[in-house]
Amino acid sequence: MKESVTAKTLLSWRQTMLNEGGGANELDWLLDLKGGVRRQQLQALRLHPESTLTLEHGLETLEELWRRHLRQQIPLQYLVGLCPWRDLELKVAPGVLIPRQETELLVDLAVGCFSGEDRQGDLHWADLGTGSGCIAIGLAKALPGSQGVAVDQSREALTQAKANAEALLGKGVLAFAQGDWWEAIPDRWGKLDLVVSNPPYIPAAIWADLEPVVRDHEPELALNGGGDGLDAIRAIAGGACAALKPGGWLVLEHHYDQSKTVLELLDRAGLVNEQAHTDLEGVQRFAIAQRPKKTEKD
Repeated sequence: MKESVTAKTLLSWRQTMLNEGGGANELDWLLDLKGGVRRQQLQALRLHPESTLTLEHGLETLEELWRRHLRQQIPLQYLVGLCPWRDLELKVAPGVLIPRQETELLVDLAVGCFSGEDRQGDLHWADLGTGSGCIAIGLAKALPGSQGVAVDQSREALTQAKANAEALLGKGVLAFAQGDWWEAIPDRWGKLDLVVSNPPYIPAAIWADLEPVVRDHEPELALNGGGDGLDAIRAIAGGACAALKPGGWLVLEHHYDQSKTVLELLDRAGLVNEQAHTDLEGVQRFAIAQRPKKTEKD
């Protein structure tokens, strides 16, 4: 229910909530997504304490969500049911990985594999481990007219991804397949111009020590990459030459300290033109490689 409050009341409430714990960025995110108070607006309120504004949801509702977040360590994205990502507003829920900001770059790197003219062509691609559908939806928007399939082992994730895709793209724009990496799409092997994946890559020991807000609430299936964190990446790299068409590209996200090893895995799998790319912090977090193009002998 909407509620009108003065700037002074809102700012006082905000400070009271911060005194109970948590970070300012998280609370301001809650005010933005659930209260409808944009961050720039929040800054301006300090200059006009007697001004009034209308909240999309009242302070009592926001307070309840904030305290649940602090008390139970539930991600705010799950409590609100939304997560902004690129130019999208995605619905998220328990059982579905919350999209991270650094993963936004995967879409740009994938699109960058093709020239401007090629981007308008009949490209075939797959998003392995789609989760909320964020990457697949981003690619579909960036590559209009392309044919994409979103893959996940989790039925829960696919249900959410499909709902997001239909809301943001319309029905029938994306295809969906449930299964274990390449095994989910055998009919597309050898036909894919592009495959993108943000697979589970956190080493098991590190996953076990993550903060409760992540470890206890986000799906282990989407985060825990096994002993060295590379189980899924080995599987994806191992099948890439069979699944990609000649000249097709594989674009991966990986753990911050796995770049060298991932590039070696891609090379041993028979891929070429391996490249490392950095995230928003300058850390090598992405890898690109290509299936060799056909030679004259082929």
